[in-house]
Amino acid sequence: MANFSKSNVPQFSVDVYQNEFLPEGGREVNAIATVTSTGGGTVGSAVSAPHLYSAGQSPDAAVAIMVDCSGSMEYPPTKMRGARDATAAAIDAVRDGVRFAVIGGTHIAKEVYPGNGRLAVAGPETREQAKQALRRLSAGGGTAIGTWLRLADRLLASADIAPSAVRHGILLTDGRNEHESPEDLRTALDSCAGRFTCDARGVGTDWEVKEVTAIASALLGTADIVADPAGLAADFTHMMETAMGKEVADVGLRLWTPVGVEIKFVKQVAPTVEELTGRRTEAGPRAGDYPTGSWGDESRDYHICVRVPSAAIGQEMLAARVSLIVPQGDGGTQTLAQGLVRAVWTDDMAASTSINPQVAHYTGQAELAQVIQQGLDARKSGDLDGATAKLGRAVQLAAASGNADTAKLLSKVVDVVDAAEGTVRLKAKVAEADEMTLETRSTKTVRVKKQ
Repeated sequence: MANFSKSNVPQFSVDVYQNEFLPEGGREVNAIATVTSTGGGTVGSAVSAPHLYSAGQSPDAAVAIMVDCSGSMEYPPTKMRGARDATAAAIDAVRDGVRFAVIGGTHIAKEVYPGNGRLAVAGPETREQAKQALRRLSAGGGTAIGTWLRLADRLLASADIAPSAVRHGILLTDGRNEHESPEDLRTALDSCAGRFTCDARGVGTDWEVKEVTAIASALLGTADIVADPAGLAADFTHMMETAMGKEVADVGLRLWTPVGVEIKFVKQVAPTVEELTGRRTEAGPRAGDYPTGSWGDESRDYHICVRVPSAAIGQEMLAARVSLIVPQGDGGTQTLAQGLVRAVWTDDMAASTSINPQVAHYTGQAELAQVIQQGLDARKSGDLDGATAKLGRAVQLAAASGNADTAKLLSKVVDVVDAAEGTVRLKAKVAEADEMTLETRSTKTVRVKKQ
């Protein structure tokens, strides 16, 4: 483990958990890299890091709030009222000095506040002006989320924001993206990826889970359901407070491998499962960067799997080096922390066949997310036997790993006969909100139980 230790700056560390021992002929190496950032993430905290922010200042930040104003937001009227109240609550949580904007989204995107292609600087006066502008929001029109994201991107790319600033979006929708093609939305997401992070929320039950989760996944944010509009204000406040706690933007996970080593996959496995393998950008000889977004005071786990060349008993090698990096103004990068993944060949069968507890746990959590999705898809398509088998396996995995939150959500979709064996019966009637909540939160994981 290595860590970045400049005073008064968020401290990053990397801890690698693995069984480095391989049998003769063994080639697959699995490791869990736990990345932790401490000493940052406090709302409004003052930090000093010349390469990231001006001395003595909080990190530069900008946020765009995208509110669905399509016609469906008026049914029931509590949705539009809830959205206005939630946006006002989020504005109250914006830290003084942070730049912000509010966007009204229909089949087009409109600047609600401050307008004219600008961002406002948060303070008592601008917060009050923004809340006055929210009162003029009304519902009408269609839904084209890609246009909302493109406008947010243009505003967050404002020239008066430092290149190292934390750029964040919050997006609320209540319906399906019916007024642009899926390709248009994907193109918008591709153009925004890496430029800002975005949390996405669906209110009510008339929106498409896969659309909202795809937005959050592409833009390295969180996705969730707010089934009752009355819960929006608390959720928006929490999202904004979390965004205000981010202190380092554009952190990359860099993986360097020696000659002959093949990368099978790289994925985030806590706090949610997020596939990163396909997001690699080359970073020099045998090195590639995987995006992780913005960081505050937090810890995340990553599962790295590589194939190494076979070697004789007694040999050992460095299988991979894991580094956390941030871009610098001169076009280079700075290393915040690093850890090493090793491979050692042994004829000790007990050593080489032992599965590391962290690797085993997160392999199960990744499978849990997958079988929930497969089970719900099977249920929707009418394959009740397939749904029962997959959701039964999900119940078994949730129970074995201590994922109580997911187990509780599963119990609203199936009747559990025997959790340990994964024996379940599909419920005859399932509330739409319960099924959507399970699907939206299926990738949330729990960490390894402390021994």
